[in-house]
Amino acid sequence: MPLFDLPLDELREYRSKSVEPEGFDAFWSKTLDQAREHDLDARFEPVDTGLTTVQVYDVTFAGFGGHPVKGWLRLPAGATEPLPLIVEFIGYGGGRGLPHENLLWASTGRAHFMMDTRGQGSAWGAGGGTADPVGAAPAYPGFMTRGIDAPENYYYRRVFTDAVRAVEAARSHPLTDASRTVALGASQGGGIAIAVGGLVPDLTAIAPDVPFLCDYPRAATLTDRHPYREIGLYLKTHRGRAEDVLRTLSYFDGVHFAARGRAPAFFSAALEDQTCPPSTVFAAFNAWAHDAKDIEVYDFNDHEGGGPFHEAAKLDWLRARI
Repeated sequence: MPLFDLPLDELREYRSKSVEPEGFDAFWSKTLDQAREHDLDARFEPVDTGLTTVQVYDVTFAGFGGHPVKGWLRLPAGATEPLPLIVEFIGYGGGRGLPHENLLWASTGRAHFMMDTRGQGSAWGAGGGTADPVGAAPAYPGFMTRGIDAPENYYYRRVFTDAVRAVEAARSHPLTDASRTVALGASQGGGIAIAVGGLVPDLTAIAPDVPFLCDYPRAATLTDRHPYREIGLYLKTHRGRAEDVLRTLSYFDGVHFAARGRAPAFFSAALEDQTCPPSTVFAAFNAWAHDAKDIEVYDFNDHEGGGPFHEAAKLDWLRARI
């Protein structure tokens, strides 16, 4: 696919037209306060994987509504002192997979917590184990329009709350250093990391790759690829609801979380990415409030972005931070 979005010089200046809703901070403060009324109840069960260099724990903690959310905690084998902590979020449709997967970050001598995404885990990878027990009004198949009738009901209200609680759960383990915590992820995981970066005030850094869930007004009208296309297909049936839908989505737009970012950030974008168009990524990057921010641009890549090349870039970028 040739370049289809704005030229790079315009991307670097682009600002989203997404309007921050009145009461954004109050909405999220109330949401997190309600979640914290439930005991975090973080449980870490050792898993016998046969691995000799990494110890894996099967984690359960209370997320939105006190619902049980799963995760993996991976530590370098033999760790005895608190370690820098990487909290990772997963791409759309994927789950936490199997305990012996995703060994990169623990192999660097850091603690690695991977949060399962509620209701997902059946589209790719080795599956997930977290249900989403909350019902919703009629929606287009997928997750993008579940509960889109109101911000209080929207699916990503639950996911972003789970993600904040995941950071709290990971930090509660005695072998993690809460003062050195990084949130990262790719695609949906990158969008979740941006939300966490706006909701958790004391992160060390965030690193969102080709992030999803940003600049909804542009994304929903620029690309015909899923998952953003789910929004348009919902509105194709529910005629005249566009204004209400965009209002709901504005409470979950990465652009508005980015405006509250208080940690150094390392983004990536791909100029042929039709799943998460580069202008939507730059919308969040350009809005990121912390002065220490960088973005790696992959000129001829689609949604795979930099792949292992960007993993190497992240390893180098994080070396000076945790």
